[in-house]
Amino acid sequence: MNELVILVIVFVFAVAMGIPLFVSVGLTTALALFMIDIPYTLMAQISFSSLQPFPLLTIPLFVLSGRLMEVGGLAERLIDIARKMVGSYRGATGMMTVVACMMFSALSGSGPATTAAIGSITIPRMLKEGYTARFAGAVAAAGGALGSMIPPSNLLILYGLLAEQSIPRLFLAGFVPGFFVATLLVIIAYIIARRRGFGEIGEPFSWKPFTDAVWEGKWSLGAPIVILGGIYSGAFTPTEAAGVAVFYALFVGMFIYKGLTWIKVYESLRFTALMSGLLIIIAPSYAFGQLSAFYDVGTATRELITSYTTNVFLVMMFIGIIYIIVGTFMESLAQLVLFTPVFLPVAVSLGVDPVLFGIFSVMCAEIGFLTPPLGGNLNISAKLANITIEDLSVAVLPFILAYIIGLVFLVVLPEATLFLPNLVYGVSQ
Repeated sequence: MNELVILVIVFVFAVAMGIPLFVSVGLTTALALFMIDIPYTLMAQISFSSLQPFPLLTIPLFVLSGRLMEVGGLAERLIDIARKMVGSYRGATGMMTVVACMMFSALSGSGPATTAAIGSITIPRMLKEGYTARFAGAVAAAGGALGSMIPPSNLLILYGLLAEQSIPRLFLAGFVPGFFVATLLVIIAYIIARRRGFGEIGEPFSWKPFTDAVWEGKWSLGAPIVILGGIYSGAFTPTEAAGVAVFYALFVGMFIYKGLTWIKVYESLRFTALMSGLLIIIAPSYAFGQLSAFYDVGTATRELITSYTTNVFLVMMFIGIIYIIVGTFMESLAQLVLFTPVFLPVAVSLGVDPVLFGIFSVMCAEIGFLTPPLGGNLNISAKLANITIEDLSVAVLPFILAYIIGLVFLVVLPEATLFLPNLVYGVSQ
């Protein structure tokens, strides 16, 4: 136990000193190997094998497909459909931003990517219509976080690999809580816009413009149908679906909407390479996870928490608070890799379904997108709205409430989240 305390102190100190997270994890792991006299070759072997699973290829492929769809014109069509769907309410552009983010989430698999794709179009429009920069940035950041919940989701893919859970089951489980939180975000955006008089009233809703927008954007709407339909029909695996998504984005962007050029393809490949660099955290973190098992950290954590309470709601909220606090300074991928081996055994011992816990963990990570100083979505929205991250952090607080209510919804009504995966694949054993 003394060794474990030393390792925790070293890790926290390294992170506090500003050392890159993957280096901090690697140094802590190397120190642990030294303390228990295990050859360093074990770390190299585990790190190498951690990057070998074929489904891991799904993440950069979905990042690439999402970027191609963003620059190829698919995102603009989705925004137009959302605009016509929302109609002529006060604050319609704010609500439309959330709806468009929800639609694009089914294409990108990433929260920051969704924020960038939709926010780059809707934030300037909101500013033109009289919205404050703080509100415009907040609603885009909060809506963009849905990209990690509504399938396909890169975080759910990673959790599935870590927890050895079915990725299609996780995708299905993300639908209900994703739509639930999206509805709350729309309501909050409407209330704030109405109270502050944001936005133009615009033209009333009518079926003709809406159906015209749907027809014009049919190729954009077809993307999630092809991707998710192929997965659930058994036509292809999630990894193959990501490859199909890339081909679909290239074909539609180049030959249908004709907004995709070779320069944009090159830029998308470059963007994907940079974003995929985040996966470097997986290698040392897997070795760190193996050491957690060696020290039986999961059992120790379970005994510590359950010594105070065995109430499922309280335990899950406690885990959620830890995730949210850590999410202020730790990237979401790292959170899942480091804490899934620690908290999953605790949740399972209390009867929580591993799939439900995966959705819970990812929703906590979504809140991390909206909390400074790291908050990925906040940084993107702040740049798009040309305001400081401090101002945006205050404006986004009402929208964070939607995600907190979503966490409570997951724990109080787990059947709602597990309904779709249990319906399609049967109740997990």
